[in-house]
Amino acid sequence: MSARRAVVTGAGRGIGAVIAQRLEEDGYEVARLDIAGDGVIRCDVTNEDDVRAAAAKVGPVDVLVNNAGIWRFTPLRDTSSEDFLAVIKVNVLGPFQMARAFVDSMIARGGGSIVNIVSIAGTNASPAVGSYTPSKAGLLALTRLMAVEWGPLGVRCNAVGPGLIPTEGAGVYGDPEVKAARAAAVPIGRLGTPLDIANAVAFFASEQSSYVNGQALFVDGGLTQSLMTFLPRPKGVAGPQLKK
Repeated sequence: MSARRAVVTGAGRGIGAVIAQRLEEDGYEVARLDIAGDGVIRCDVTNEDDVRAAAAKVGPVDVLVNNAGIWRFTPLRDTSSEDFLAVIKVNVLGPFQMARAFVDSMIARGGGSIVNIVSIAGTNASPAVGSYTPSKAGLLALTRLMAVEWGPLGVRCNAVGPGLIPTEGAGVYGDPEVKAARAAAVPIGRLGTPLDIANAVAFFASEQSSYVNGQALFVDGGLTQSLMTFLPRPKGVAGPQLKK
């Protein structure tokens, strides 16, 4: 039996690097793709020629993790069309081109799993993030469409939505007070880690999720379910109280 093989985009650092390492620990041969970095195959996921060249170099795989993503955080009124489109191209077009490049090899190998990294921002409007929220909402919709079209061919597609995960690129966590306040807002009382995300990806990559298709798992410590906990309540009613 041939070794299980996986490809991870945006694997040069951060969450992508940890996902690649986690899959290697599970016995996968992992091809790491990124636009730059040591030990990676250079690939701009928005460039169709790059994607085709990377797919030819990597060869057939069983698992594709579309992790590469960018953001350009600005209020919508200050977001240029150029910046809006740049984020959409990396976060939506990129995963589409990668999936299209590898899905036939998955089918030929008897099936496979595609995991798209979305975000809690894809289902919860977040102000001043430009087109990041629309891009992740679009990738979530693309995940479901892939699941419906390719599930009958043996290829499952699911999404993992990170919550508050400090990484090299998330500058907001450089402020200790902001970091502590955000951790306190999460129902389980802490921020997430790249490994939390990698563990969820590993589940979708494995046969343990063989009957899971078209789903999104939000790894956020319960944050997206906690809206009502922030609403004040009258005296005598359990929950947050009005401040005087």
